[in-house]
Amino acid sequence: MIAAPDRMPLTREFFDRPVLEVAPDLLGRTLLRMTPDGPIEIRLTEVEAYAGEADPGSHAYRGRTERNASMFGPPGHAYVYFIYGMWFSLNLVCGPEGTASGVLLRGGEVTEGADLARARRPKARKDRELAQGPARLATALDIDRTLNGIDVCAGPEGPLSVLTGTPVPTAHIRSGPRTGVGGDGAAHPWRFWADGDPTVSPYRAHAPRHRGK
Repeated sequence: MIAAPDRMPLTREFFDRPVLEVAPDLLGRTLLRMTPDGPIEIRLTEVEAYAGEADPGSHAYRGRTERNASMFGPPGHAYVYFIYGMWFSLNLVCGPEGTASGVLLRGGEVTEGADLARARRPKARKDRELAQGPARLATALDIDRTLNGIDVCAGPEGPLSVLTGTPVPTAHIRSGPRTGVGGDGAAHPWRFWADGDPTVSPYRAHAPRHRGK
């Protein structure tokens, strides 16, 4: 059986482009997570671009480490990291191998498997909050470091894939500063979202952390 046009996996060539081209083009695409309990699908509505060693806001800014090694790999793979000792976040690697650029998946609408997502996000008051924010998205989809480096172009038979979906028209895409990014990268307008979508997370500026005396 031939897959419907909106159910085709995105190609390696899709991700093998500059991060500022890939990021807005991911809006409206379908993120498919195959779990042992069944599939969960999200229509992506909010993302952020990170430009590797050229970007002060990127994990790869100071070069390759054991933690960020998957960012330097081939495009079309996942980079999963643990943040604040509590949550996972999911990024998609793009650009030529070795450039370490990637797109953080910040939010989306759960379009299939909502019951599974609710079971993982019992504190969500409304379905629009199930994947509203990168930690919530990863939790709803049961994302952890076991998926770090997974090929998201392999198709629906894999544990994680990105399908063509229905891209958001350019006229409906908005951009602005990235959430929580400070320093020299604070002003980059590299957060992209679908205008007016209720699953987009609230913007929060960087708030420096002060250590106790």
